[in-house]
Amino acid sequence: MTTSTTGIPGYLAGTWTIDPVHSNVSFVVRHLGVTRVRGRFTELGGEITTGENILDSSVTATMQAASIDTTNQQRDDHVRSTDFLDVENHPTLSFRSTGIRADGDDYLIDGELTLRGVTRPVTLTAELGGFGDGLTEGGKVLGVSARTEIKRSDFGVGGNIPTAVVSDKVVIELDIEAMNQG
Repeated sequence: MTTSTTGIPGYLAGTWTIDPVHSNVSFVVRHLGVTRVRGRFTELGGEITTGENILDSSVTATMQAASIDTTNQQRDDHVRSTDFLDVENHPTLSFRSTGIRADGDDYLIDGELTLRGVTRPVTLTAELGGFGDGLTEGGKVLGVSARTEIKRSDFGVGGNIPTAVVSDKVVIELDIEAMNQG
């Protein structure tokens, strides 16, 4: 791990493992056009590589589809079914970055999201939370938050569910903490 020339205070180039205990991958959809229903994936992992130049960084992440939690068991079971995620045939969701661009104080992370066996390009708007000391001696952590919107229909999710019941638009929000790998 080395200090970079990016000008970001505390920036460190290196390899970081996503900490699932201190990270959150969640989503929001409209239900019946009037309320927002939230859910999250409780089992996730991945790796962030920060380059000497932040624009040369990359990220990969995987979520276990069956770990969905919307705080309602009946709804969770329905979302796991073939109507939505079809977890038996598609046990994971994944993201792989293809590039990073600066956007003011934020960054745009271009990548490919694979959901229900369908891969589509997506762009995450990301805010670097920073770099800090971890809980182990000499260990470092980084934090990043990101957001994107997708259409569930683009991924074949909930094709038989009318958009008047569950919106086609899905907002995805991430709060990620990752630990350095030395």
